[in-house]
Amino acid sequence: MGLGVSLRAVKCRSLIRVSVAVTVAAGLALTGACGGDSGGGGGSGGGDDSLTVGLLLPGGGASRFGQFDRPLIEKRLKELCPDCPAANVAATLEPTVQRQQLDAMIARGVDVLIIAVVDPTALRSSIEAAHRAGIPVVAYDRLAQGPISGYVTFDGATVGRLQGEGLLKAMGAKANGGQIVMMNGATIDPNAGWFKRGALSVLDGKVKIGKSYDTVGWRPENAYVNMTGAIAALGAGNIDGVLAANDSLAGAVISAFEATGVRPLPPVTGQDADLPAVRRIVAGEQYMTVYKPFKPAADAAVEMAVALGRGETVESIATGTVDSATTKDIPAVLLPSVSVTVGNIKNTLVKDGLYTINQICTPKLRSACDKAGLTP
Repeated sequence: MGLGVSLRAVKCRSLIRVSVAVTVAAGLALTGACGGDSGGGGGSGGGDDSLTVGLLLPGGGASRFGQFDRPLIEKRLKELCPDCPAANVAATLEPTVQRQQLDAMIARGVDVLIIAVVDPTALRSSIEAAHRAGIPVVAYDRLAQGPISGYVTFDGATVGRLQGEGLLKAMGAKANGGQIVMMNGATIDPNAGWFKRGALSVLDGKVKIGKSYDTVGWRPENAYVNMTGAIAALGAGNIDGVLAANDSLAGAVISAFEATGVRPLPPVTGQDADLPAVRRIVAGEQYMTVYKPFKPAADAAVEMAVALGRGETVESIATGTVDSATTKDIPAVLLPSVSVTVGNIKNTLVKDGLYTINQICTPKLRSACDKAGLTP
């Protein structure tokens, strides 16, 4: 059972110092944590009370992981341990690089890992190595393979269902018998299949799927090529909607349509509430996105990690269990998502402090923002 996997026998006294041991890029060495050179790796700190947390994300910079997940995780760690040094993040889209980063953290001897895997299969052996080293692993956002001890994510079936429902609503009369293109995520990401199944639960029997693509690496440039091919094969005027699995793919889909000069654009879905996507929604280029409140996810992942690092269970944090391809009954937190269209941006994204109206409403969008009720 996942709950019992790799629990560390760390006996914490008056102060637990938490730090994030990470690399800035693939080739950089891990920095020391607040306990000096000794910490981690089976509690061999020789009396050191520090608790080091390794954090690996599949994106940084302008990605949602860089913009939202990273600072929220860092903030929660600091709340749990005010005296700990600032956190850094190891981030990459490349499975081989992420594996190197994970192996480096194991070698450094972190006490617990939080990881959003790029490729669960490629990382499995490294997660098994972490288990052998006595390092519990919390899978974040994406379900990892191997002996993980906890999992925090958003319900992928709900995400896909919200996308499918939004697309059908936007298609209007064409929702019965119209033709769509599905721009799915990467097959190596288990969430992509989860989103797709959720969407199909709504779309099956309602629309014709003219083309369906699995986007290698979730890369927009691949989605652009695929969408260009779909337009050539089906005809731009014969595509009544596009189910794009996230906002980056949605942006590429829209760019492919714009290159044809066809107007108006068919409705396009998205996910993650990226700022460029929110602006496209205001401009009428993208119909909707799925907003996943990142703070509850970051909080739950950090709380699981700290509990596991202290040798405690996560029963009071988990809301249920899930099974991976390798591990049964993994303690899990599955969080809800929210559909966002132009009509509820203010009551969702702005209300939650994700963006300000001034961030969304560039001078070019001022008129559209006024029409949408997005006024300071």
